[in-house]
Amino acid sequence: MGFLLWHVTLRWQRDIAAVLAPLDLTHVQFVLLATTWWLNSRGEDPNQLSLARQAGTDVKMTSQVLRKLEDKALVRREVDPADTRAKRLRVTDRGAELAQRAIVAVEAADAAFFRATPDPAALLTTLRSLAARDDR
Repeated sequence: MGFLLWHVTLRWQRDIAAVLAPLDLTHVQFVLLATTWWLNSRGEDPNQLSLARQAGTDVKMTSQVLRKLEDKALVRREVDPADTRAKRLRVTDRGAELAQRAIVAVEAADAAFFRATPDPAALLTTLRSLAARDDR
C-alpha cells in the first residue's frame, strides 16, 4: 500500500509542478508563499519558525526558500521589533497577486487529479486522519 501511495504522490507532484512552472514557482516556494499570504490576510505576520510549523516544512529549508522568494520580490523579511533575531514575513503586492493565481492553478490541478476518485469526501477524511497522526 505504501509503494502505491508513493507512486500516487509522485504523479500528483508532477501535475502540481507542471502548473507552477509557468508561474516560476517550485512546489515548496508555492506552499510557503501561499501560506504566508494566507496568514497575512488574516492579520498575522509570521516569523520563519511559525511559517515552517504552519506549512509543515523544515525550518532551515524554509529559510533558504524564503531567501529565494525575497530575491524574486515576492516576500519581505523584516526584523521583528520584539525580537531582533526573528524576521517577520510579509508578502509583497506582487507576491500576493502571484499567490492567488497559483492557488487557483493548484486547486484546478487538484480537482483534475482527484476527479476519478469515487468518494472524494471519504478520501479527504482518510488523508486528514493520516496527516494528523503523531506516532513519535
